[in-house]
Amino acid sequence: MIKSSSVSSESSVPSLEDDEDSVCSDELLGSQSRRWLTDLLDRDLPPESVDVNRAGRDGLFVDYHFPLGELELQSGVTWKRPKEFCPSPQFVVNGATRLDIRQGKLNDCWLLSAIASLAMNRSLLRKVVPLGQSFQDGYNGSFTFRFWQYGQWEEVRIDDLLPTQEHKLIYLSSPEKQEFWSSLLEKAYAKLKGGYRALDMGFPHEAMVDMTGGVAEVFNIALLPRDLPAFLSYLLSKGALINCANCQGPLEQRNELGIMFRHAYSLTAVEKVKTAYGTEDLVRILNPWGNTEWEGPWSDLKGPEWNTVSAQEQKRLDRVRREDGEFWMSVSDFRQQFQVMEVCHLTDSLGEPGSGVAPWGHTMHHGNWVPSITAGGSPQGGWFWQNPQFSFVLSEVDSGREVPQKTCSFILALMQKHHRRRNINLAIALHIYPAHPANTYLSPEDLTKMRPVCHSPQYSSRREVVLRGSLPPGRYIVIPSTAEPNQQGAFLLRVLTEQGNAATPAHKPVPQDISSISKLSLPHQAALPSPKSTRHLFKKHCNKKGFCKAVHLHSLLTEAIQGGVLAGSEKNLALEHCKSLVVLMDTQGIAQLNWPDFQSLWDKIRRWTDIFMVFDKNKTQRLEYREVAPALRAAGIMVDDLVMQLVGLRYTEPDMTISYPGFLYLLMKLESMINKFQAYDMVGMGSITVSYRQWLHMTMYN
Repeated sequence: MIKSSSVSSESSVPSLEDDEDSVCSDELLGSQSRRWLTDLLDRDLPPESVDVNRAGRDGLFVDYHFPLGELELQSGVTWKRPKEFCPSPQFVVNGATRLDIRQGKLNDCWLLSAIASLAMNRSLLRKVVPLGQSFQDGYNGSFTFRFWQYGQWEEVRIDDLLPTQEHKLIYLSSPEKQEFWSSLLEKAYAKLKGGYRALDMGFPHEAMVDMTGGVAEVFNIALLPRDLPAFLSYLLSKGALINCANCQGPLEQRNELGIMFRHAYSLTAVEKVKTAYGTEDLVRILNPWGNTEWEGPWSDLKGPEWNTVSAQEQKRLDRVRREDGEFWMSVSDFRQQFQVMEVCHLTDSLGEPGSGVAPWGHTMHHGNWVPSITAGGSPQGGWFWQNPQFSFVLSEVDSGREVPQKTCSFILALMQKHHRRRNINLAIALHIYPAHPANTYLSPEDLTKMRPVCHSPQYSSRREVVLRGSLPPGRYIVIPSTAEPNQQGAFLLRVLTEQGNAATPAHKPVPQDISSISKLSLPHQAALPSPKSTRHLFKKHCNKKGFCKAVHLHSLLTEAIQGGVLAGSEKNLALEHCKSLVVLMDTQGIAQLNWPDFQSLWDKIRRWTDIFMVFDKNKTQRLEYREVAPALRAAGIMVDDLVMQLVGLRYTEPDMTISYPGFLYLLMKLESMINKFQAYDMVGMGSITVSYRQWLHMTMYN
């Protein structure tokens, strides 16, 4: 079923209400669910504590975490395995096809439409429905399906207990009485969403994204290009899955020409058909119910227009003269009969091998909006430059399309992750800017001077916003943002382009080497004691055995800082800092430093103090967050944006600054962890393998 909604433009998606992040929780298993569990316990299990992975007395799997709704718990509804009401159940009979679907008591034709489209793409079907499962070999009462969630395929395991009335399924069933793959797929998707009741009304494109990992767009058909056949052909040539609906009448009532209102259909082909009077552009439409067809011009049973088409041409179109849910209609009638078209774009990782389609190239990036770090809000605010940036290179021009100038088509999809689970819906949008001629990152100054070449029509709280367009070949910057600054959130950015184009995270430019420090007469000399005084301090504060413990180092550094231009910073020195400095420099594993160990530490402190004082440009004895990354690079430590976000969350003060002692502690921590990694990565492979004991030693003693 499709909820009616308005569509503002070709490149925008109407505001859709969804609950795709519904999850199973103990709260969903209230008293009614416990009643169901009691019934199962009486039938299958001894009166012991319930375990989600426990099997019944017959050894068959029972999924106690499946969330139940009122309909399944009504009087007369019983949960049965197919073997209990079918003499010889089969998972699949003669192959899984689009005709293996019959709607039950749920208003979920939107899901049925997606399943029907899925069944027409064998490689996608195999991703979602592992076909090696059976009610015979290896049967244990459980079945597994896969759904795409935020960039990865997740397995959903269910039992095969299905709700029935009078020995008949009350939800999705197959016309083939012994076949159950589609019924079990519906149950697995219901578990993913939060129960069968979560499937009552929805949008086909939601299910298509979850079942393909593609990118979905919603179009107002009245606003589609004038040359609609060429546009549809282009979409299908990229492997897109297309659904459409008439949203102007009562729910699933038929109009005078047989088209059902608010019902999901699939568009599977567009053809230029030769007739005795010329050519006609037709589209092929599929009703997932498998019946109730178009009765206007070009209809299967009542269309005299087919008399003008040769038998050879009809054979080329695979035209079948029967009411099987599949029919042809003219493009002009398609425009009049349908209002909304939902398109799921497939990528190169999802296409059907040998199908002849040329799917989009695909890159995917996970990111975060972190308050005061990477959550700058909209361009209208003063902090837009803080948002994450992605370099977007367009070099391969569109192929197979007649356009007046060379352009590169693209689709950007920005999905906010997991927010509905926390009942948080951020308003999000995308902006595209031309890249800086010399850098792959736009500075705050750049963004004040530039205007976006393409952007979302408005900020939207949908799970995913889609921006589709074309631009001349060149380098661009994509900036995902929230409407308001300092909003916490995670996102997934997907970039679909012609094969050969790419998008990568845009890193802030590395500043020039600060060799100028050596020309400044070593600023640490004004902040720290002389080497001779430092030796005296060590002797003063170490213990009688000549070792410096964390408490001794705290006293030593406090006195050392008090005597220089950084006086006052010692107030930010914590004993915890000193504990880490000691263990990270400790060469003997005794949590204390001898004089050589301390000398090594002091050499680092002097060098890092020089860096701190150079980058503390406003002399506040604190580094602002934006000054930290350049300071780390000056110390020879290169980190990416994700690590910098962690630095901002873990090592900064509430005002997003780092004190002088905090800077020393951060550098010591990073340098030590990098050195430990390199010690294990002896051959420079960029990855290491550590034992459980080694891991604990590395993480606990630092």
